[in-house]
Amino acid sequence: MDKVLLTAAGLYVIVLLRAGGTFAVGRLAAAGARRSRFAERISASKFQRVERAIQRWGAPVVAVSFLTVGFQTAANFLAGSMRMPLTRYLPALFVGGAGWALLYATAGIGALEMLGRLFAEHAALGVAGIAVLVLAAGGLIAYRRRRAARTDRAPEPEPAAGES
Repeated sequence: MDKVLLTAAGLYVIVLLRAGGTFAVGRLAAAGARRSRFAERISASKFQRVERAIQRWGAPVVAVSFLTVGFQTAANFLAGSMRMPLTRYLPALFVGGAGWALLYATAGIGALEMLGRLFAEHAALGVAGIAVLVLAAGGLIAYRRRRAARTDRAPEPEPAAGES
C-alpha cells in the first residue's frame, strides 16, 4: 500500500506540473495572439461567446479530461488560451489530477506488474501478446484510413429532375 501511495503522490506532482504548464503555455499563446494581426478575429462576438462558455463551464471538462487519453493536454491548453479563471481551473486541475494519479498508481502499476510477471514466467506468451496488440492496432488504423478514403471519394448524388 505504501508503494501505491508513493507512486500516486509522485504521479500527482507530475500531472500538476505538466497540466499546469500546458495551461500556462495556452495562456501565453493567447496573450501573444491577442497582440498579433489575428487580434481582430479573436475579438469577434462568436469567439467571445465561446470564450465565456469555456470560462464558465470548462472546469468540469478539464477535470474529466484526465480520465481520457490524449484529450487532457488539449483541454488544459484550451482552458489557458480561453483565459479560464484560476479560481475555476485550479480546483478542476487538483481533482482531475488526483483521479488520474490514483488511477495510474493502482490500475496502471498493477498492469505493468502483471506484464512483468508474464514476461518473466512465459516470455514467448508475452511476446505473442504484444505482437497481437500491435497487429490489431495496425489493422484498426488501416481500416479507418481505408474507410475515410472511401468516404472522401464518394461521388455526390445527382440532383433529381426538376430540382436545382
